[in-house]
Amino acid sequence: MLSCKKAFPFAHEAQTRIHTKKKCAKIQKINEITKFFTQKVSFSCISALFVVILHAFCLKKSMNNEFLQLEEEVLRMLKTVYDPEIPVNVYDLGLIYKIDIHPDEQGKDGDTCVIDMTLTAPNCPAADFLVEDIRQKVLSVQGISDVQVNIVFEPEWTQDMMSDEAKLELGFM
Repeated sequence: MLSCKKAFPFAHEAQTRIHTKKKCAKIQKINEITKFFTQKVSFSCISALFVVILHAFCLKKSMNNEFLQLEEEVLRMLKTVYDPEIPVNVYDLGLIYKIDIHPDEQGKDGDTCVIDMTLTAPNCPAADFLVEDIRQKVLSVQGISDVQVNIVFEPEWTQDMMSDEAKLELGFM
């Protein structure tokens, strides 16, 4: 008779990969339940495979939820950064083109946030102020340990990139 490891080697690999991810309270509870069933209860290999798949699904769902919360917090902080010459935040002005959050892979305390942004004009005198303000505020988000802010000019910023709220605030609507 084949053991579960021999019959389903990919299940063991998947479980090994799962245990290398960050663990939160929910994930630890799922791990405890999985460990209990795989050590204490005698059941078929198919049932063991089902537990591993369920474990992976719950882990992915929990990780996605944590990621979305982190992304929302970064957006909330970006909306507190105002252009000193215009009374509208940089996010609603349409200056933020891309936000990428890269998971921690080097054992640091948090993830890396990479932000691509533009300026209303290439020679904007507030560029250094805006970049530093964004960096400091996003670094204050729990779970972020590094922030990289890249200034890009493609595509060129236009007033069409502003949110409706920003247009209304500035009298363009």
